[in-house]
Amino acid sequence: MRILGIETSCDETAAAVVEDGRRVLSSVVATQDRLHLPYGGVVPEIASRAHLAAILPVLHRALEESKTSLDEIDAVAVVNAPGLVGALLVGLTSAKTVSWLIDRPLVGVNHLHAHIYACALERAEPLFPCVSLVASGGHTSLFHSRSPLEHELLGCTLDDAAGEAFDKAASLLDLGYPGGPAIDRAARAGDRRAIAFPRMKLKAADSLDFSFSGIKTAVLYHCRGPNGRQPRLLSDQEKANVSASFQEAVVDTLVDRLTSAAERTQEGRIAIGGGVTANSRLRERLTDAAKRRGLELVMPPMRFCVDNGAMVAGLAWHLLQAGRVADLTLDVLPTSRAAALAR
Repeated sequence: MRILGIETSCDETAAAVVEDGRRVLSSVVATQDRLHLPYGGVVPEIASRAHLAAILPVLHRALEESKTSLDEIDAVAVVNAPGLVGALLVGLTSAKTVSWLIDRPLVGVNHLHAHIYACALERAEPLFPCVSLVASGGHTSLFHSRSPLEHELLGCTLDDAAGEAFDKAASLLDLGYPGGPAIDRAARAGDRRAIAFPRMKLKAADSLDFSFSGIKTAVLYHCRGPNGRQPRLLSDQEKANVSASFQEAVVDTLVDRLTSAAERTQEGRIAIGGGVTANSRLRERLTDAAKRRGLELVMPPMRFCVDNGAMVAGLAWHLLQAGRVADLTLDVLPTSRAAALAR
């Protein structure tokens, strides 16, 4: 069974063809980094317009690279939640059109659950059950994932997402956009113990939620003085030290919450997904933590860390087997509503 997957929840226009939920025949991603670079973050209106320009070429290329005609597609899958409403609508409208044209089932997919499923692509061993973490520019969510279709939300960010914090810190340090890779590169030359940035403190000691606004503010004050309005001229080494210290604080938080959740649920397998998953220090620390605790760590290949259509098509195979098919009234669910449903 070949499924066409479409992903336009934020600033990547992506499409892929996946066979039987695991075998990736093609995966095409068009990025918008250059468009959002002057603003230091994703501008929703710009993202939506870029999706409109890119969606047809991306779809054609995904079909061409998979050597699949539209007639050979068995279902069309699309992310409809959560994400930027305008961006989601481009993908959903495209998916509905293709589904209607070729008279094939339409499957709506949750973006966060798809990021978890990215770990199962091209993997022979079982992934579920596991404790899973999705860390990206818009989301930081922790799940007890009992199956591809069963995800209990254990914790989520109370303010900024981890990826958003990386973008803000990189902007303050004038390192460019996207912030995650920029901070990762700069940190390699820095001392991660140079600055004692705070780790989050939540009132409930047993909480598995996240908060990154405090560390973002701490970076602001370090770079621009106690009122945040007096920019300091930082040397390259100082920028590297700030990057390394900031990165270590964020990674500490992610590793702590994920391993605590594994201990609480008594699961022996942990998985991570989302753009922040590509961070080299996070991968290093999680590998070490899993080894020390006797946990199996599953991370997606680097090409499936970013938003992509393969994870959408792969998860849709399971949804289709469970009879969870949509019709042309399927609507988008922006972040706030989707988060409420996930709980």
